Amino acid sequence: MDGNGSFLSDAVTPYSHNYLLVPIPEYPLVDCDPNRNIKIVVLGGSGVGKTALVVRFLTKRFIGDYETNTGALYSRKVTIDGEQISLQVQDTPFVSMEDEADSISCQEQINRSIYWADGYVFVFSITDYNSYRVIRPLYQHLRKIHPNTKIPLLLVGNKVDLLRARQVAYDEGLQLANELNGSYAEVSARENYEGVYGAFYQLCQEVGKMIFSCNGEKRRGLHLVRPRSPNMQDLKRRFKQVLSSKVKSTTAL
Repeated sequence: MDGNGSFLSDAVTPYSHNYLLVPIPEYPLVDCDPNRNIKIVVLGGSGVGKTALVVRFLTKRFIGDYETNTGALYSRKVTIDGEQISLQVQDTPFVSMEDEADSISCQEQINRSIYWADGYVFVFSITDYNSYRVIRPLYQHLRKIHPNTKIPLLLVGNKVDLLRARQVAYDEGLQLANELNGSYAEVSARENYEGVYGAFYQLCQEVGKMIFSCNGEKRRGLHLVRPRSPNMQDLKRRFKQVLSSKVKSTTAL
C-alpha cells in the first residue's frame, strides 16, 4: 500500500519485493470482482517454513530467515486456467500442542483465518515428527468451524532438501492426506520453486472450481466481519464528540 492508502501494483518479478503484506481487509478490495477472489490460509507448527513457502510460491524467491510471524496477508493477481483472479494467502502464527493428549492451542487470529478462507494448506516439516503430529488435531479443530463444508485441502511436507534428517516417511504424509480427504506434496521451499508452485496452483484450481461453478450466482464462501482497529474506533468516537459539541453550541446561539 502506498502513502496515499492505495494498493500497489500486483506485478511481481522473481527478484522483486513488490508483493503486498497487508492485514485482512474489512471490505473486498476495490479492484477485485468478488466472484473472482480466492482466499487461502496456511497453517502449521513452529519452524515448518510456512512463510517461506508462501513467499516462494508468490515471488519465486527464497528467504531463509523470518521474524516470528504475526499473520500477514499476501495479495496478488494470478492466472488460473487462463483466467485472472485475485489471490489472497493468509500466513498465520504457529499452532502448538498443549500436551501429550494431542490437543492444540489456537490463537483467535487462527480461528478467524480458518473461518475466512476458501482453501487450506497444512504444513509440517519432514524433519520434525512433532510438527506432523499437530496436523490431525488441527484438522479436527478446522472441522469444528466448518462441520458440513467440503474443504479443499493441501497437506505439505516441507524441507525435503534435508532427507538425512527425515523423521516423517513419505507414506505417513500420504496416508494422513488421504485421511483428511486432501492432496499431498513433499517440497523444498529452499531448493524447488516448481514443486511449491505446482502444489499451491493445484489447490487454487480446486478452490476455483468449487467457488466459480455457480455461473454468475453469488460465490460460496464464509465472510467474516472483522472488528475495526481500536485506533479507528477511537478516532470516530472523538469525531462524533466534536460534531456533537458543535451542534450544541449552534443550538445555544
